[in-house]
Amino acid sequence: MIVDDKVIEKLAKLSSLEIDESKKESLKEELANILTFVENLNDIDVSHVDATFTTLSGGTPFREDVVSQNEDFVQMALKNAPNSEDGYFVVPKIIE
Repeated sequence: MIVDDKVIEKLAKLSSLEIDESKKESLKEELANILTFVENLNDIDVSHVDATFTTLSGGTPFREDVVSQNEDFVQMALKNAPNSEDGYFVVPKIIE
């Protein structure tokens, strides 16, 4: 994949970032190096490697799910919220 100005502009739009003109060239080089590295991974033969689902021997340890109410924690969290009501966070409506 070739990283050009069009790709940089698309990435800037998707990420909602403003990329300074003076940094675009270095960003193109860095992204090209990253993509080259990732493309090199395609050359690795992994046909002899078994698929794994976890790195933990014996699987994931489970803990019992216990419901608890810590009023101090709730108050501390809500104290830092911009808006709260009746013990809940109040957020702007985003879906009509």
